[in-house]
Amino acid sequence: MNLRIRISVLALLASSFVFGQESDSAVARRIFTEELTNGKSYEMLEYLCTRIGSRLSGSPQAAAAVEWSKQQMEKFGFDKVTLQEVMVPHWVRGAAEYAVIVNSKAIGSREVPVLALGGSIATPPGGITANVVEVHSFEELEELGKKNIQGKIVFYNRPLDPTLISTGSAYGGAVDQRHSGAKHAARYGAVAAIVRSMTTQHDDVPHTGSMRYDTVGTKIPTAAISTNAADLLSSLLKDDSDVQFHLELHCETLPDVKSYNVIGEIRGSEFPDEIILVGGHLDSWDVGHGAHDDGGGCVQSIEVLRLFKVLGIIPKRTLRAVMFMNEENGMNGAKEYAAQAKAKGENHIVAIESDAGVFTPRGFGVYSEGDGLAKIQRWLPIFKDYNIYQIEKGWGGADINKLKDQGTVLIGFRPDTQRYFDLHHTNSDTFDKVNKRELELGAATMAVLVYLLSEHGL
Repeated sequence: MNLRIRISVLALLASSFVFGQESDSAVARRIFTEELTNGKSYEMLEYLCTRIGSRLSGSPQAAAAVEWSKQQMEKFGFDKVTLQEVMVPHWVRGAAEYAVIVNSKAIGSREVPVLALGGSIATPPGGITANVVEVHSFEELEELGKKNIQGKIVFYNRPLDPTLISTGSAYGGAVDQRHSGAKHAARYGAVAAIVRSMTTQHDDVPHTGSMRYDTVGTKIPTAAISTNAADLLSSLLKDDSDVQFHLELHCETLPDVKSYNVIGEIRGSEFPDEIILVGGHLDSWDVGHGAHDDGGGCVQSIEVLRLFKVLGIIPKRTLRAVMFMNEENGMNGAKEYAAQAKAKGENHIVAIESDAGVFTPRGFGVYSEGDGLAKIQRWLPIFKDYNIYQIEKGWGGADINKLKDQGTVLIGFRPDTQRYFDLHHTNSDTFDKVNKRELELGAATMAVLVYLLSEHGL
């Protein structure tokens, strides 16, 4: 081969390599352009939040959301849309909760903001009034013992650590009080438990969330009070051991209800048995709209597949958008999906979840027992054009985590989360708190990653 031919061959190979890189970048650009000019995620979220509203599992609104999301996927022309049956708990809040600091030498009586925790039992008619014991850990509870706790209301007041940059880590360091506080307090004879709301914000907005009782033993009512109320109660207790708290809850757990995961699919053209899942949870708490948690994640996931359809991108691997049901108070949808996937021998190579709010996208957290993280990080240069710099080790997400034992690489979409826990599980998590551009940037970011995974696999 003479020198001129060699140069021509090398030039051809180089141009092919560059073209391949440009091709992925060009598709990424098309995805972002389409979403930022003609995206449907914002209008979908508006309907879900303002026309259907909060969607606690077992509620009529949750059933309406199932039907709505099925219709959306069918309207967008997905290859297949199915409902996957799952039984879910049906807890209802009942009449408005009522809480009052009473018998205080400094302030007398003062009503404070409160929300029952999901799954709590009601108080007796007329409520409970008792002295208060403040604790910051289960170890402190144990040290006090039954003699100091019996007949009283346990007040858990360990705040989220404001020095942690990751608000998710701060939340993880405090949420055990909410989730397990009532059952621990009941073991020592407490008549109720209250907990400081799970946020770094100091305000009058209480945060609900899930809790669990022991399968045997006494159950006591439990609720969250706002951070301002927690600070006030704590300061009063320092100088006045006779301060009491009155709590009145009307909640009830009804028989389980039939519901569904909603699954939309575009079948892969070359590797149809390799599945790439993108999803969020359709249910929310019964306060606010569930806009950030997790209506936004749901519409972003639907939007990923819609972008493939509208842009004429034919995926090599099968894409699924999954609307999981019952993430908030049971995880029954995730459990059922994973069980059926295992029974059918399905091969989910990757699962992506958006369930951390829909603020400005920062990147992805990846859980992989192999070299999945390293392979995904090779695409970071494409994302840097859109100010996405984080592709790091992570845990994925609550719903997709059920697929971990099947060898699936788990990816959590990471937006900026500094404001997330100000809204999380509150009446403030409403549609007007969502920025249209941030929502769309997140949908496009997820769609680009799905495209790269579909094209190149892992």
